[in-house]
Amino acid sequence: MKLKPYVQISGQGPNLALLHGWGMHGGIWETILPQLENYFTIYNIDLPGFGRSTVHNGDYNLDYVVESIDEILPDSCYLMGWSLGGLVATQLANQSGKKINKLVTVASSPCFVATDEMPHGMSREVLNTFIEHLNEDFKGTLINFLSIQTMGSPTQKQDLQELKQTVFLHGTPSERALTGGLKILQSVNLLDTLSQLPMPVLRIYGKLDTLVPIKSVDKISESAVNSQSIIFNKSGHAPFLSESDEFIKQLVSFLLSESEQ
Repeated sequence: MKLKPYVQISGQGPNLALLHGWGMHGGIWETILPQLENYFTIYNIDLPGFGRSTVHNGDYNLDYVVESIDEILPDSCYLMGWSLGGLVATQLANQSGKKINKLVTVASSPCFVATDEMPHGMSREVLNTFIEHLNEDFKGTLINFLSIQTMGSPTQKQDLQELKQTVFLHGTPSERALTGGLKILQSVNLLDTLSQLPMPVLRIYGKLDTLVPIKSVDKISESAVNSQSIIFNKSGHAPFLSESDEFIKQLVSFLLSESEQ
């Protein structure tokens, strides 16, 4: 029997599925959920091994996560993924495109680690260090990673407090999922995939983000010429926390444009 991820369904309107980032769970969206529920039927999903979702005993890789999420997605939906969730969402859009009407990635890169093609990504050594430290003190390592996510934001203290309050709300994440998630960030490159997606795509960034540096946006835009991008000037890695009202405004405008608004 397959273990299906936990999903909380609420709201009314067109379907919108939400995918959180590494180390977190669907509770990260709580501050904007009441507004989203005015426009959409929300499928708030915990990735395998995070929050209230269990995890299998096999390899924790992108294919496993995508297959797990695909099983619980409605037949027609919008899809939004933050950080690691953006990678998962991009691959889902590639493999299950008939289900997904529009894609939104938030503070996410199709290639998180610096390469010759993407020179402004994260250092591979930094991710290696996090993977090594997970075995020694995974709670401390997780908090350190959350701290990096809020760096640069003018609301850093508030954002970090919200992340800390949320992260262990449903227990501790699976170590298998934590390590596997970092390895996905370390190894996956979906730049070509992103450029070939058939549905409308919106990419949202924070100008002060240190995990997805703003210098990488131009390179992504060069490849993903059919997508749109928005930069939140006062945000780091979590613009939906630091500039939530404007975030909702831009998201709704993109998703419900044309005949649906």
